[in-house]
Amino acid sequence: MPDQPNHGDGSRPDYGDGTRSVHAGLPAPVPGQPFLPGPVFAAPYHLDPAVGPEASPNGYGRPDNPTRRLLEAAIGELEGGECLAFSSGQAAITAVLLSVLRPGDTVLLPTDGYFPVRAFAAETLRGIGVRVDFVPTAGPYPSFDGVRLVLVETPANPGLDVCDIAELATRAHAAGALLAVDNTTATPLGQRPLDLGADLVVASGTKALTGHSDLLLGYVASRTAALLETILGWRTTTGSIPGAFDAWLAHRSLATLDLRLARQSANAAAVAAVLRARSDVAGLRWPGLGDDPAYPIASRQLRRVPGIVAFDLGDADRVARFLAASRLVFAATSFGGLHTSADRRAQWGDDVSAGFVRLSCGVEDTADLVADLTAALDAAGGR
Repeated sequence: MPDQPNHGDGSRPDYGDGTRSVHAGLPAPVPGQPFLPGPVFAAPYHLDPAVGPEASPNGYGRPDNPTRRLLEAAIGELEGGECLAFSSGQAAITAVLLSVLRPGDTVLLPTDGYFPVRAFAAETLRGIGVRVDFVPTAGPYPSFDGVRLVLVETPANPGLDVCDIAELATRAHAAGALLAVDNTTATPLGQRPLDLGADLVVASGTKALTGHSDLLLGYVASRTAALLETILGWRTTTGSIPGAFDAWLAHRSLATLDLRLARQSANAAAVAAVLRARSDVAGLRWPGLGDDPAYPIASRQLRRVPGIVAFDLGDADRVARFLAASRLVFAATSFGGLHTSADRRAQWGDDVSAGFVRLSCGVEDTADLVADLTAALDAAGGR
């Protein structure tokens, strides 16, 4: 594993989420130095003339970068394990799949998770002789006998179903399988899958983790050194690393994670309450609602409910009218950012109805967002 920096006191487990987010991965204080060092831009580094790369953790920019190591330390502190950063969430998850699985292995994937992962499995994994089976996030789950890797995404994107991580970890390990959890939607402040028994966490840091809609990032976290060494070798060979500036932006953005998630979740609660009262909105999903199918598990597993709400406006035209009428809701295909955005997921290949909307609540004032959304739905007319 790459050398880890000397962490500040923010890594102590008795601190709250805000303190941990602000201090995660920072080097020890040195008089005259910044709190978070600026990005290090380098392809080669000076080598010791006699012993070469053995004298320093930095030899060449693809495997070695101090800015990236600080970010990995920060995310690792929040997830409760060691971390490897990747150029995108898709790069992280495909690294896990291709480095862990071999021809003849079986992998179990969610039917309702991130669509490009399912497409990758169908087109690439099956092409190299990996058996790919699918199961809904909410189950029921089949026997894990003969399965090498179980990958779940909880809460699932975009439908927001959840599964019991601890139960699945117990079942997977009893069958000799590994459990990987996509933690993109929840973030490590929403849930810590490694604490619940997962072997691996994968996530897109593009979304709520960094939250400013200005970079692509992915990561893998684990407490199993052998797994991380395998994945590190894959990353070093394939070169799927984030650039130094993106790593620095991501680390800077982590400091406000607790604040951003708190407002996003509060906005989602208010939006869900408004949508629930409307007869022209169907299929409302938010795991924080007491009558949501995901609530029984989400209420005991999630430390906070994500700021994503899903609902159905009936057809594509009505969704378009709703988005055109709104002043605050941006049409965009991502989530977890500062700005509230909405996405008609059927246009990207998800197995949902034509009017299905994934709404990602931003950090706008709650009253403003609710008023704008209500006015936009009224302007969009009935189905």
